[in-house]
Amino acid sequence: MKKIEAIIRPDKLNEVCIILEKIGHPGLMITEIQGHGKQKGITQQWRGKEYKVSLLSKIKIEVVVKDQDLEETVKAVRETAYTGNIGDGKIFIHSIEDAIRIRTNERGDIAV
Repeated sequence: MKKIEAIIRPDKLNEVCIILEKIGHPGLMITEIQGHGKQKGITQQWRGKEYKVSLLSKIKIEVVVKDQDLEETVKAVRETAYTGNIGDGKIFIHSIEDAIRIRTNERGDIAV
């Protein structure tokens, strides 16, 4: 099993959720986060003055998938979240040793 952690633009959340459900991953976790990458934030102008915004709002989506579903899921998230501009986000992939469904005590892939 693999855990996919995708950091995306907030305006892409609905599209990514729809595509994940469409390809068979209705279960996911979403967290609102703030951060910055190499660009160290952005400069915005408001009422004629420039302001440096160093922490940008992002969404972190976490989904655990079976090994055989990894590439399809990563591709779907990558293509859906893509705008071609700085700040599109990142995808991280972690190995998951085990999963347990608390209600039924099922373990492994079946618990996902």
